[in-house]
Amino acid sequence: MKKIEAIIKPFKIEEIKNALDAIGVKGMTINEVRGYGRQRGHKEIYRGTEYNVEFIPKVKIDLVVEDAMLERTLETITEVARTGKVGDGKLFVLPIENAVRVRTGESGPSAL
Repeated sequence: MKKIEAIIKPFKIEEIKNALDAIGVKGMTINEVRGYGRQRGHKEIYRGTEYNVEFIPKVKIDLVVEDAMLERTLETITEVARTGKVGDGKLFVLPIENAVRVRTGESGPSAL
């Protein structure tokens, strides 16, 4: 099993959710986060005053998939999240040793 952490632009979340549902991804956790990468924030003007926005609003999606679904899931997220502009996001893949469904006690991939 693998955990995917996807940091994406907030307006893409519904499209990604629908695309992942379509390929059979069963669940995910979503957090609103702020951060920056290479873009290092940006400048905005509010009521005539310019100020720096150092941390850009993003959405972080956490999901765990079986190894067989990893590549398809990564391709789906990448394809849907891509706008071709700076700040499209990042995907991180981490190994998962085990998962346990609290309600039933099932463990391993069947707990997903």
